[in-house]
Amino acid sequence: MAVYKLFPKKDTTLYSAYPALNTGIDAILEISNTVPSISPSPRVARSLIQFNQEEIEDIIDNKIGDSDFSSSLKLYAAKIQGINLDTTLEIYPASENWGNGTGEYEDSPQTTNGSSWKYIEYSGSDIWKTGGYTPYVTGSYSGSISNGQNMGVGGNWFSGSGYMDREVYATQSFGLRSIKDLNMDVTNIIHAWYTASKATPINPINNNGFLIKLSGSSEFATNKAIQPIFNYYSVDTNTIYPPALEIKWDDFSYNTTLDEIATTDLFVGLDSNPGEFRLDSINKFRLNVRPEFPVRKFQTTSIYTQNYALPTSSYYAIKDLDTNEFVIDFDDIFTKISCDNNSNYFDIYMNGLEPERYYKILIKTTINGSTIIKDEDYYFKVVNG
Repeated sequence: MAVYKLFPKKDTTLYSAYPALNTGIDAILEISNTVPSISPSPRVARSLIQFNQEEIEDIIDNKIGDSDFSSSLKLYAAKIQGINLDTTLEIYPASENWGNGTGEYEDSPQTTNGSSWKYIEYSGSDIWKTGGYTPYVTGSYSGSISNGQNMGVGGNWFSGSGYMDREVYATQSFGLRSIKDLNMDVTNIIHAWYTASKATPINPINNNGFLIKLSGSSEFATNKAIQPIFNYYSVDTNTIYPPALEIKWDDFSYNTTLDEIATTDLFVGLDSNPGEFRLDSINKFRLNVRPEFPVRKFQTTSIYTQNYALPTSSYYAIKDLDTNEFVIDFDDIFTKISCDNNSNYFDIYMNGLEPERYYKILIKTTINGSTIIKDEDYYFKVVNG
């Protein structure tokens, strides 16, 4: 019933072909394997992305509490090429605190003041490990050569399996005609970061962000048929599609003396909607529900003032008004509509929505076996400051 979105504090791409290049403010994150015609040596790109640990802890401590939660990393496709074969992306928790930097891919001369394929923080700083790893940590240890450079770096990460009985990694596979947006369940990684911040586990996994890479069979492939290129929008994009860490939990409550509406001919009005909200606000939207054609009764009060309850199988969704894309889609667990003795209601955390844009709320319910979606122009705007 509750959905909270966080945006990255930093992100960058590591390129094997340019070992010291930093791309910390580039608008694109890239994960790829390419085989240039001028050289048989493949070129690989991996991405790093980090979210603020204090914000994650605040959500879990002060909003979720003891409830179970689910978390997903979402990246939005800018341009995807070369997915003629099924291709898998992998996400691992990075094991080093890396530097964002201020570089872009096409900088000339190259910017080297942040993390790169070879260096953890900036050119001349510590080099990503290629051996002698601490427990559960690994990295690239290939000694092959590309453009005269050793490719045995490109980040270090926790290997994923066997850590505190959890698999702290995630994968997503893509086909020729599948949706190319990235949407990976990273709940176990978030749990590991939270545990490390609140306790003293052996070999803690601290929040150094995510490392995203192609699966082992696709990276460093020399076959020209294997050249997948995933370009996703970064936090520095000038679009409305920055990466997001979406945390969802079930705070559904249905405790009411209201009569449940029993007709599919129903009116649903959106109350508690001033129409404009600050970015840092939380709003409880309430619904006015009644039959579209009430049964005539002899009574002293208006039949139009009696509120009814939607069934428990009722959900909300949010669309961006300009793009008509779902920002929060209907979810059978996390967007359920609650009800008390006054009305149905649900909370929306405005911080997860892009500011200075208009949004539309949709309501879905099931009555007598029929699924009904109410799209009644329930609009609101999120504003800065």
